[in-house]
Amino acid sequence: MEIRSLTRAEAEIMRILWQLEKAFIKDILVQMSEPKPAYTTVSTFIRILEKKEIVAHNTYGNTHEYYPLISEEEYRRHEVQQLMENYFDNSVGNLVSFFVKENNMKDKDLDELMTFIANNKGK
Repeated sequence: MEIRSLTRAEAEIMRILWQLEKAFIKDILVQMSEPKPAYTTVSTFIRILEKKEIVAHNTYGNTHEYYPLISEEEYRRHEVQQLMENYFDNSVGNLVSFFVKENNMKDKDLDELMTFIANNKGK
């Protein structure tokens, strides 16, 4: 299955669905930040997410309970891969050096990064 990138609004809905695991539109609306969109707006975005095959639903009479088809981790992996391909020539080194340079990483952050790399080599 090909994962497609999400818009900001779609991503907000997905973060809620990942947290709740299953939800009706009213449950999603309760979790959304102010100003809350209209019920029909959330419903439209949910239908878009279903077309993207990221969300599915169970039907109970006239209502639908929605659930994610991919995990947050799978989506995160997809987005990082897209970032690497589109901006860093598929190079982890280019990605890390960008963040080191652009974010003015402190010695503590660099030490944590080096420790993580050392502990996860070959995994």
